[in-house]
Amino acid sequence: MSSAPLFSDRTHAGEELAQALLTQITELETTTGETVSPVVYALPRGGIPVAVPVARRLNCPLDIVVAKKITTPQNPELAIGAVTSEGQVLWAQHRLWRRLQSSLRNTALRHAQDKAQSQLAEFAPGCPQVNPQGMLALLVDDGIATGMTMVAATQALKEHHPHQIWICTPVAPAGLIKWLSRFCDRLVILETPDDFLSVSRFYGEFPQVNTDEALAYLQEYNHLPHQQ
Repeated sequence: MSSAPLFSDRTHAGEELAQALLTQITELETTTGETVSPVVYALPRGGIPVAVPVARRLNCPLDIVVAKKITTPQNPELAIGAVTSEGQVLWAQHRLWRRLQSSLRNTALRHAQDKAQSQLAEFAPGCPQVNPQGMLALLVDDGIATGMTMVAATQALKEHHPHQIWICTPVAPAGLIKWLSRFCDRLVILETPDDFLSVSRFYGEFPQVNTDEALAYLQEYNHLPHQQ
C-alpha cells in the first residue's frame, strides 16, 4: 500500500497536469517553430475540476466530450463498450459481449447513448462553441481505469479534424499505455502505477462531482451566465 496519495484532490492533480502540459507544449513550439492553439476537452463529470486548472494555465477554451460505458442490466459494473453522445462506439474484447444477443447489445448501446446525450444537454449552458479544427485538442479526465470512455472520446474528436489529439490524465495503469497510444498523438500521464485497482486510491479527497457543481465550473471558467 502506498503511504500517501499522489494528489490531494482533483484541483491539485489539474495543477500538476497543467505544468506538465505547459512544458510539453512549449517544447513542441520550440522544436517546430509553430504556435500551438490548444483547446481543453474534459470528460464529465470528474474530469472537469481537473481540466479547469489546465485550461486556465494554458489560457485556452474549455469544452467537454461526453462518453458513457455500455453495460447490461445483468452486470452494470462490467463495461462491454463505450459510446459518445455523437454515436462513436467502442466495443470491449469480443469475449465480453459476443455471447449477447444482437438485440440486447443494441438496447444497451441505445441506453448508454441516451445517457450521453442527456448529459451533454445538461452541460450545454456551460460550454463554448469551439471548432477544434487545426487546434491541439487536449482530452482530460481525473484518471483512466479501463480507457474505454477516453478512447471513444478520441474518436468523437477526430470527426472535427484537430491538428493533434493528446490524452491527458494524472494517473492511469501502466498496462494501458501501449493500447492508449494507438488512439492519440501523445499521452501525457503523470503517474502510471502497476498496482492500480481504482483511480480514487491515488487521491486524498475524491468526492463524487455532481452535475450542478460541474456545470458551475464550466460556466465560471467560460464566463457564461448560470441558468436558473
